[in-house]
Amino acid sequence: MACLYLIPSMLGENDPDFVFPEKNFKLINSLDCFIVEKLRTARRFLRSVGYKKNFDNIEMFELNKHTQSTEIEKMISPLLNGVDTGLISEAGAPAVADPGSELVLMAHRKNINVVPLIGPSSILLALMSSGLNGQRFAFHGYLPVKKNERIKAIRELEKRSQQNKETQIFMETPYRNMKLLEDIIENAKHSTLLCIASDISLNTEFIKTKTIIEWSACIPNIHKRPTIFLIHTF
Repeated sequence: MACLYLIPSMLGENDPDFVFPEKNFKLINSLDCFIVEKLRTARRFLRSVGYKKNFDNIEMFELNKHTQSTEIEKMISPLLNGVDTGLISEAGAPAVADPGSELVLMAHRKNINVVPLIGPSSILLALMSSGLNGQRFAFHGYLPVKKNERIKAIRELEKRSQQNKETQIFMETPYRNMKLLEDIIENAKHSTLLCIASDISLNTEFIKTKTIIEWSACIPNIHKRPTIFLIHTF
């Protein structure tokens, strides 16, 4: 029976030896079929981890937010024919805030073995290092783009955190980070704890947890820096 391997990728320019166990390198080099979000970046990632095979001789499918279910069924075909296949995330862990969950579910339904590999997940790394509640937490992906809707969402997350004693985790497109941060600081309660986790695992990593009133005195510049936000209200 073929296996669908879930292959995390680096969160930025980093030394792969620092991020992945040795078995990842060996397994990746054994594969001849991959499902990726973007061909170009996937090839760059594979070369960075020492993949030696000629890309002309391997099969690659693109899976992103525009991919239709009928296309995903075609991607399953090599697995049904006994070909081990790797699902590569664009950054971090596959199918977590990342395309791929529909493919993984389809693999389960067709009795294909699904094997997750060890690697970075910005969400879990941020939670681990935040000091906030790691027993109860919820991830919400991206908050609304429109300002009034985003402010409403921030206040609802605060309410949920207080009622459920639960850490709320969310993210933003890097170039909109500062707008989101400004809205959090202007609209959240002064006593709410906010963790800002930017450039996780990189040399420029920045992870700090402070109250909103403390952040308001010194707002960090996280423009265009991949960031996870976590809040907890008591």
